[in-house]
Amino acid sequence: MVLHRRDRKDIDPSISAMVRDIGLLAFPEFQILDLTGPASVFEGPGIFEKPAAYRLHPLSEHGGMLKSSSGVEILTQPLERTAFDTLLVVGGAGTLVAMESPALLQFVKAAATASRRVASVCTGAFILAAAGLLDGRRATTHWRQAALLQRLFPKVRVEAERIFIQDGSLWTSAGASTGIDLSLALLEEDLGLDASRATARDLVVYHRRPGGQSQFSTLLDLEPASDRIRLALAFAREHLHEPLTVERLAQAACLSPRQFGREFLAETGQTPAKAVERLRAETARMRIETSTEPIERIAQEVGFSDPERMRRACIRLFGQPPQALRRAARAA
Repeated sequence: MVLHRRDRKDIDPSISAMVRDIGLLAFPEFQILDLTGPASVFEGPGIFEKPAAYRLHPLSEHGGMLKSSSGVEILTQPLERTAFDTLLVVGGAGTLVAMESPALLQFVKAAATASRRVASVCTGAFILAAAGLLDGRRATTHWRQAALLQRLFPKVRVEAERIFIQDGSLWTSAGASTGIDLSLALLEEDLGLDASRATARDLVVYHRRPGGQSQFSTLLDLEPASDRIRLALAFAREHLHEPLTVERLAQAACLSPRQFGREFLAETGQTPAKAVERLRAETARMRIETSTEPIERIAQEVGFSDPERMRRACIRLFGQPPQALRRAARAA
């Protein structure tokens, strides 16, 4: 099979001629997809033609061969230069050990000053936080580790549900595969929407999920231990358009309202009212993004008393109002 150079009319020649250096910072027991996902995206615009738009630099504290948590090894460069267009810090099983390294944190601080932007994938956010870069800023990480990130670094404004977040020149993303979404967003910022779409097509991936998209569904997140609480949640999902008081949910669970409220909070970490709001917002979002129904009708049919309450819930949970969610879905 012969591979031909593509006529990449989607990239402005004057822009693509600028080679951007990307530092990919890893450590022992890193997650391989955290590195190879973004690397594949940045390789994309130059894979069949030269010059490439990006030059990649795998980095580690001591350089040389570095083993990932899967056993796959990569060749890395030592931490000598600090100026990159973008420094991207990966995550993985070795994160908590890596963030105790003074040399590694000092490098991250220096690189953040010398580089145009800094990003992280998954638990790489812990290293940015340990270096003090996320104080007072919005950030995300893998949903399983979000509570720990908030506990260890209370100055960080952790938003556990987001796919990725940009706060100024700092970008953070959630679990391993979201590094691809993050990198497509970075590429779009550099080379434009057409180049980002073309790269996504070449990788045969969905063109960049919106940053505000939830990492997981509400029902999977809550994961109650008892059948009674699961029954109540199933009842709520099937009757979202109706009033769902604690008394009604307790009846579905065959518990007294007081006992139901106590057990629901203990098993899910949320009040019944908050869980119902999330179920309604999640259902509304799916209809907003996949239909042309009026926003007012969707609000009514999923159980919000008025469109304004749904708007506030969407902003709180997804980071965008309903109209913005619909525009982003149409653009994608």
